[in-house]
Amino acid sequence: LSPKASKPTINCTMLTPVVHTLGDESACIAYVLLLQYIDRNGQPQSVRTEETRVWHKKDTRWQCVHFHRSGMPIAAAIKSSFSTTLL
Repeated sequence: LSPKASKPTINCTMLTPVVHTLGDESACIAYVLLLQYIDRNGQPQSVRTEETRVWHKKDTRWQCVHFHRSGMPIAAAIKSSFSTTLL
């Protein structure tokens, strides 16, 4: 039996966030998401996507009512760098 491998450490950074307020009860936030990690071969990897979220304030709480991501699917990119037993 081989020792159980640990899950990879992933560094997640939000770059260039832009917030557009749409009145007092809604906002649209657009940003670039950068994920960095070391793959199973010890090589540094990064995945970059562009994301947009629309938030609506209901009572005193903010709720994400819409999400969009453009670019490579994050989970698929990271999963391809590791065996399926790690994720």
